[in-house]
Amino acid sequence: MLDRKYFRKNTLDLAKDLLGNILVRKIDGQIIRAKIVETEAYLGVNDRACHTFLGKKTDRNKIMYMDAGTLYVYQTYGIHFLLNISSVKEEVPEAVLLRAIEPLENFDLISKNRFGKNYQDLSIYQRKNLSNGPAKLTKALKIDKNFNGKDIFSKDFYMEEGKKDFEIVKAKRIGIDYAKEARDFLYRFYIKDNPYVSKLES
Repeated sequence: MLDRKYFRKNTLDLAKDLLGNILVRKIDGQIIRAKIVETEAYLGVNDRACHTFLGKKTDRNKIMYMDAGTLYVYQTYGIHFLLNISSVKEEVPEAVLLRAIEPLENFDLISKNRFGKNYQDLSIYQRKNLSNGPAKLTKALKIDKNFNGKDIFSKDFYMEEGKKDFEIVKAKRIGIDYAKEARDFLYRFYIKDNPYVSKLES
């Protein structure tokens, strides 16, 4: 299990270092293991795309000001949860968004979380869209607002270091057209040729 010290680093470095690592999620005695294949870095007060741009602090984003390794889970459109992990250190409000994962085991549990049925009963479209996006990822792992403010070192949800035998692609972040110059920053990172990446073009 990776400890807090691992996450106390430059946010762009962390976003790249998280690729290939393994998320371990325990649900009712069952274990899901999945490889992180896509991330986005959000660089706090100087990043227009970040919730803490210009030092903004609210009830929602105050979690980003907590120590590295803290989970920042927020909701979009009132239905989708997005999972972020804080970086650097306390009072530096930066984080890495986990955008996509590659399931490694317990496909049936992941499928039930996502679609309410076993993996073998999924359509080709459903299999392709099992966990290739930030909202799909949280549903696959059964992550919701209850995880907000917790650490990524709990007995039910933690991370292990994985193999780094791949090439990393840098690209623009997704869904931040409002962010002026920040929308062009190459702060998205993904494993080249991995089928679970949400969007391949940069």
